[in-house]
Amino acid sequence: MAQVFLRTMFGPGSRALQTEAGSRSSYARMEAGADAADQLTARECDFIAPRDSFYMASIGESGWPYVQHRGGPAGFLRKVEGNRIGFADYRGNMQFLSVANLTADDRVALFLMDYPNRRRLKLIGHARVTDNADDIAALTVPHYPAAPERVFVIDVVGFDWNCPQHITPRFSEAEVGQRTQPFIDEITRLRMRVAELEGSKP
Repeated sequence: MAQVFLRTMFGPGSRALQTEAGSRSSYARMEAGADAADQLTARECDFIAPRDSFYMASIGESGWPYVQHRGGPAGFLRKVEGNRIGFADYRGNMQFLSVANLTADDRVALFLMDYPNRRRLKLIGHARVTDNADDIAALTVPHYPAAPERVFVIDVVGFDWNCPQHITPRFSEAEVGQRTQPFIDEITRLRMRVAELEGSKP
């Protein structure tokens, strides 16, 4: 349940608008419950495990939000223990905006997208950055050519799933290849058969 997520994110303004729209009572029921962090279940962990990218928002020293795309090999974002997730930070544009933001405010929000299946998971939590060798070793993906410089560790406070409305399906090169391979195999088989028939003609 996204109880803590909803209670944390809904303010007086959004609750007032929900009341006007007639959705407040439904959300109020969803918010009711314990004050402990929303607990990651196997469903969330199974969704997180194969992701090769996500978006992370942090709060800048100027007060402006900053959203950064994070990418890596599939599985680079993973559950560490309990309600904690983490990921290795590979060399990028050297602006250090997210790293700097977390020194002043450790709150982050993550969007994880599964475009082919039109699914989306939102996470909020408290993040820290470390270059501790043990933490880096625990979150390093074997055989990936880039070496991590540091890791982000996030204690998840809440999460919420979104409906698929307005998510446009998008597919990676590997996903397109997987879906088209049976057709390519069939075309190859038919071509070979045609060649055999042509070769058997007197």
